[in-house]
Amino acid sequence: MSRAALVTISAASVMAFLLLWEAVCRLGKVDPIFLPPPSAVFEKGGTMWRDGALWTNVLASARRVMVGFLAATLVAIPLGIVLGTSSVSRAIFDPILSFLRPLPSMSWVPLSLLWFGITETQKYSIVFMGTFAPALVYVIEATRGVDPLLIRAARNLGASRWQVMREVVLPASLPQILSGLKVILGLSWTCVISAELVAAREGLGFLIMNGKEFFQTEIVVLGMMLISVTVLLMDFVFRALEGWVLRWRE
Repeated sequence: MSRAALVTISAASVMAFLLLWEAVCRLGKVDPIFLPPPSAVFEKGGTMWRDGALWTNVLASARRVMVGFLAATLVAIPLGIVLGTSSVSRAIFDPILSFLRPLPSMSWVPLSLLWFGITETQKYSIVFMGTFAPALVYVIEATRGVDPLLIRAARNLGASRWQVMREVVLPASLPQILSGLKVILGLSWTCVISAELVAAREGLGFLIMNGKEFFQTEIVVLGMMLISVTVLLMDFVFRALEGWVLRWRE
């Protein structure tokens, strides 16, 4: 089946779902206070688009996600390569990583508020602390999966430890690292929403919480839809970037 046909089927599926949702709400099967119809959600979205509130909240959350995610990535990749190629380093850091990895992002909110207050740094720190340990695990496992023959061949040719990591281990593990980072990017949205639900003046988490406080369910659903759409767009950009970075595989 052609790609155009598959896209058409997907679009028809989404339209059928929205029409069914609208019909159920319009026929009075569901109270709008519990689940508003899509038309009410889109109408509220149009109003917020015109007054600029929509973009303000989307961009606030996206900025926090990208800053925290990039900071975690920049630390996790070099550290993960070192830990993945050194059993001694793993023995030192594994207990710490085992302690940090199970902690959900929400558990860091009280401490981050004490450390940074209700600031942008606090939001960045929640994303960083919620994504760093999983990203590090992905990088370590990707590094350990590199064919040992490649590493031995490089060493036999006179490459130093740092040259092996830079010229052999990183390129060989990069496809798996990027696949893991796509998962972590989605996780970072969970982290930022956790932060914004508790202490924020803007953002999609704030939008959802504000709608809940005033029983504006259409705003709650709108915030949820915007999270999904924004994540899909960022994933599309990430895939394009991945194709550009890994173009040598072809």
